[in-house]
Amino acid sequence: MKTVYISTISFLFIVFFALVSTVKAQEFFTTSRNTIILTVPTSITLVNVSLKDGAKLKVGDKIREGDFLALFVDQNHNKITVTSGISGEITYINETLYRIYRPIPAGTTLLKIEKQDIIIQSTETEKDADELSFTKVFKNLLESTGLYALIFDNAIDWTEGVGRVLMISVGLLLIYLGISKQFEPLLLIPIGMGAILCNIPLAFINDEGGIIRYVYDVGIKTSIFPLIIFMGVGAMTDFGPLLANPRTTLLGAAAQFGIFSTLIGAILLDKYIPGIDFSLKDASSIAIIGGADGPTSIFLATKLSPRLLGSIAVAAYSYMALVPIIQPPIMKLLTTKSERKIRMSQLRYVSQREKIIFPIVVIVLCALLLPSAAPLIGFLMFGNLMRESGVVKRLSDTSQNALINIVTIFLGLGVGSKLSADKFLNLETLGIIVLGLFAFSFGTAAGVIMAKIMNLFSTSKINPLIGSAGVSAVPMAARVSNKVGLDEDPHNFLLMHAMGPNVAGVIGSAVAAGVLLAVFT
Repeated sequence: MKTVYISTISFLFIVFFALVSTVKAQEFFTTSRNTIILTVPTSITLVNVSLKDGAKLKVGDKIREGDFLALFVDQNHNKITVTSGISGEITYINETLYRIYRPIPAGTTLLKIEKQDIIIQSTETEKDADELSFTKVFKNLLESTGLYALIFDNAIDWTEGVGRVLMISVGLLLIYLGISKQFEPLLLIPIGMGAILCNIPLAFINDEGGIIRYVYDVGIKTSIFPLIIFMGVGAMTDFGPLLANPRTTLLGAAAQFGIFSTLIGAILLDKYIPGIDFSLKDASSIAIIGGADGPTSIFLATKLSPRLLGSIAVAAYSYMALVPIIQPPIMKLLTTKSERKIRMSQLRYVSQREKIIFPIVVIVLCALLLPSAAPLIGFLMFGNLMRESGVVKRLSDTSQNALINIVTIFLGLGVGSKLSADKFLNLETLGIIVLGLFAFSFGTAAGVIMAKIMNLFSTSKINPLIGSAGVSAVPMAARVSNKVGLDEDPHNFLLMHAMGPNVAGVIGSAVAAGVLLAVFT
């Protein structure tokens, strides 16, 4: 059953990633003196028009500054929104072509607007010269359905028809994995719903003025949501195991090696694979997937490569959800049976004073050595300080419960909004998926290998299994280390030992993101 399930998922990915589209922005603007002329500079498709009092624009209608005029899709699948920059009166309109789903030839004039400093409008309504008929009503109703849009748009561009269906299917698959398999349901369900909503034809939920567009612009584009998530993670995290055994910091650091190796991999893909065009900033954003830290991946992608945000976020959270499947084979491959049975000594007691001093020291060191990582590290440590101080329990509880839950909803919807068919279905996305798996696997292996190297120089042995927890999928990676250890020895509990490199990995991925930001911005 599991083989069939994995094969089905693999088939779906192969089918829609095999289709390739390229996006290249086209300039679009109009100019004149007292009369503004809306002229199409290149062949383009009109997908939405302005309505005035529920009817299409006509000669004599008044236009105000900022009014929506038209939404186009160019030959490279870019959406172009045109709004009026002045107030005036429509003096000409191409009624034949100013209709939705009409291909517009290059050089066509659609509208002319005469500038007016004062606009006078009356509440009196004019009688429409066209009488309503059953045929016209039925035609308008048919053209307003999503099914009509999918069929008609597919003839113009496959990403607007079949592509939307595929991406809606991907959204449903993410929701299924979240509900049925419980793979990161708090994120996969909102991301899946965002993917469905942004691919509904004619809804324009993700276009200018759409609610999901506002969610993305306010919370993700500004990096507010990832930072609030980090604050909540800090409020939920106990750094005690790391302080009790500081050498496990090296395991968390080693796991970040997957990030920088994947950076090289992305550059090689760009050089040798036709159809993939990754800049150094793109490669850096992709590489951070190896840290298995969703908020950090989103934070870095919004700064360096916003166009790849959807692919990067889905890859990061998908691999975080697949930790119990991906990590155990790598861990067993790189360790012997006797190594997996190593029992570690009891961790020492960590005082509250140590736990309070730790976040303050980390923030100071970050400010002095790597200011570019200050937003991530600062919010993480601020949340932890609220937890450990013991005097702001209400703030700590809010950060790790209500606030992080609310932000997670909108973060998922915002990330899902980047899974639109015209931007997601391309060869670069397949490259990101492959590189993400490589980064995550390499990070897991690096942590295990580092633990084995440390054992060569230490009298107090470390169970190499906890090295895999150096990727910052908290606390799932630590639980996987514990489970694999219990499979070998039912009395060997590694959970608290694994939490040391696990929380070190959170800090390590934030530091790696700061380094990449400092280098490439």
